Amino acid sequence: MGKANPYGVYDPTANEGWVSVGVDHDTAEFAVESLRRWWAHMGHARYPMATQLLVTADGGGSNGSRVRLWKVALQQLADQSGLDISVCHFPPGTSKWNKIEHRMFSHISMNWRGKPLISHEVIVNLIAATTTEKGLKIEAEIDTNIYTKGIHVLEEELEKLHIERASFHGEWNYTILSSA
Repeated sequence: MGKANPYGVYDPTANEGWVSVGVDHDTAEFAVESLRRWWAHMGHARYPMATQLLVTADGGGSNGSRVRLWKVALQQLADQSGLDISVCHFPPGTSKWNKIEHRMFSHISMNWRGKPLISHEVIVNLIAATTTEKGLKIEAEIDTNIYTKGIHVLEEELEKLHIERASFHGEWNYTILSSA
């Protein structure tokens, strides 16, 4: 079957989630593409008047606070969507506090427990069939895009970012401003 990388977006206000199941590498571009797909399929319809998006993210991995490509790809999303994107990274070692783990991925894990994950279709269907008594709903989709590992972001590209860093831990808390 190959790889299956689930990357999720959880909306605590609506108790809804989106999971992109990637078949290639878990990169910053894949993470931002997952946000893009959530916005296109769920977020924009629920929040049509939104001008800003708040993203809480782990401190490491494909959406880590030090990942240059994450910020460059977020700038592209901000420019395409017209949204200012504020990011608050969890400090190192605290990703267990991220609501997506407790309110979404834990239920996905329970739903597919003991079931053979024999194809991407099975994985997507099991994720999308995950619900809770509190009304959690999840949409899922396969992402067949190819994501290149090891893309190097030059200093000149970083200088083009429209980024405002928060006064408190600006390395973890910042806003990517739309230039649209």
